[in-house]
Order: sequence, then structure tokens, then C-alpha cells
Amino acid sequence: MPPRLRAATRDEVAAALAGRTRADLKLLTKHYMAVLNERAPGHSVEVRVPPFAAVQVIPGVRHTRGTPPAVVEMDAETWIALARGELSWAEAESSGRVVASGQRADLTPYLPLG
Repeated sequence: MPPRLRAATRDEVAAALAGRTRADLKLLTKHYMAVLNERAPGHSVEVRVPPFAAVQVIPGVRHTRGTPPAVVEMDAETWIALARGELSWAEAESSGRVVASGQRADLTPYLPLG
């Protein structure tokens, strides 16, 4: 797991969900990225939630230089809603809240995260 990512405790997640400050969004983003990394280890898809975090996940061809073959990008609120099951992948994609390109860029099999 990237050193900057870590799963938060239940209490930390609950407090961040109640607060929703910039610091809370950062904690929640990194928490759910860490959970995704644990559940879908690999390097074939880069998931980006600027400016807070990016992680390469999902088994497949390992990416080492330049733009990965599959990229998923969204804002923190969208990522948190997807991770918690408050928003479906199809809804996020059709509304333009998620930009996904390349093979394996559909995260539906891995969501929600809990």
C-alpha cells in the first residue's frame, strides 16, 4: 500500500462523516482508497481523487511510466459517495461525476467499500 494511505478507525470515519471539512474529506478519501487498495490489489488502473490521493489497483498489466492504460478520476465527494454505496457507478458516470477510460476502468465490482 502506498505509504500515504491508511485505513482509518471506525471512530475517525464516523467523526469525518459528521464534519465534512476539507481535512475530513482528505481523511475519508485516503481511508477509502486504502480499503480499495486492500480489496483490489494490482497496478492496471489508476484511481485519482485530486488533490488528496491516487492509487493503482486491480490485477492486470503493471503500469510503470507515463499515463496508465486505465484511469478513473473524480472529486472527493463523489469518491466517498461511491465508496459508501450512496451513489452507483452508473449514476456517477452518466452525470459526469466520474471520468473513466481504458480497460478495467469500471469499478462496479469493487464498490461499495463499506
